Amino acid sequence: MLAVIALGGNALLKRGEPLTAENQRANVKRAVTAIAEVVSAGHRVVVCHGNGPQVGLLALQSAAYKSEEAYPLDVLGAETEGMIGYLIEQELENALPDGPRVATLLTQVEVDPADPAFDNPTKPVGPVYEKGEAEWLAATRGWVIAPDGDKYRRVVASPLPKHIPDVSIIKLLLDQGVIVICAGGGGIPVVRRADGSLTGVEAVIDKDRAAELLARNLGADALVMLTDVDAVYQNWGEPGQKAIGEISPDEIDAEDFPAGSMRPKIEAACNFALVTGGMAGIGALQDALGILERRAGTVIAGRPE
Repeated sequence: MLAVIALGGNALLKRGEPLTAENQRANVKRAVTAIAEVVSAGHRVVVCHGNGPQVGLLALQSAAYKSEEAYPLDVLGAETEGMIGYLIEQELENALPDGPRVATLLTQVEVDPADPAFDNPTKPVGPVYEKGEAEWLAATRGWVIAPDGDKYRRVVASPLPKHIPDVSIIKLLLDQGVIVICAGGGGIPVVRRADGSLTGVEAVIDKDRAAELLARNLGADALVMLTDVDAVYQNWGEPGQKAIGEISPDEIDAEDFPAGSMRPKIEAACNFALVTGGMAGIGALQDALGILERRAGTVIAGRPE
């Protein structure tokens, strides 16, 4: 089975945890243990990952320079792809010394320059702040902020991914038995000019939507989105909350879930299952193999196994 595994930002860095290299490596090591279990079970794997905390941190560092010296989000996204990809690649090679080769590919993802998301920033990046500090940062740096639980975070444009120019390269690597780490942070956002050339754009693409597009383009059998909760829950945070096990796309309504949390994952899962007939799973990092085997997490399936 070919599985595209998308590691959520919270799976790589726990909420509120300091953004240190040591913490990120420790979390990557835990994530790789789950991926190695999937590989050892005989599955082929492509790995995607989030970058919200990391790209936000780099944006903060960049803001220390003069405004004309600050790096745009596409360049910062490329930096996070390299940084996180390096950690995942190295830890996978350590965990699977006799296993498949591993390669990280900086991946451009094309978006529509007319996407309405550019006028309505919704993608959280960077650390969480208390309301007063967030409002001060918004006023002094021109940020857009939004609530994140009882805190606030910066939000940026998150256009829909339309095309992955590097899919043919990813397929070449897969044909050689390579574990590919790609489309990190949703990929590097680019738009196509009138002359056909590509250029970067100020945005952060949703990682789960990019992973779903990638999974379809690769003809993957499964899309697995790993986060810091064990399943999708009905009435989350309320008395009587209930975990959803296996369900069809027609039986689950993404509108019932918050836009800033599970909704993008559910929409991506439903689209993958409906278009391909395959299965998409959402759940905890340590349950990766269990989700693939339909005995853990929430499984949204287009057809019975």
